[in-house]
Amino acid sequence: MLKSQGFAVEPVGDGRQAIDRAKEFVPNLIIMDIQLADISGLELIEQAKADPLLRAIPVLAVTAYAGRGDEERIRDAGAEGYLAKPVSIGPFLAGVRALLDKAIA
Repeated sequence: MLKSQGFAVEPVGDGRQAIDRAKEFVPNLIIMDIQLADISGLELIEQAKADPLLRAIPVLAVTAYAGRGDEERIRDAGAEGYLAKPVSIGPFLAGVRALLDKAIA
């Protein structure tokens, strides 16, 4: 979907490789699922925000976590954006564009 909107996308299927791949690609935005099979998305957000090369890159957390306090916990880890699944295409693209506009401004 992002590619069809003109975005360059670098998908990473293994969470343990996400930080290294982000350092190679240096994206304008990181879209992070919180519930990953091999590592916590929260941990990856914290690692990205602790890295001098990646810390300024905004993170959009897209997650099935929608319980009380989850958004606050995810934002406390460093995510600038938060969307609960299931999410429609419109709100997803709006969240992506808002964070990119803020990062570029």
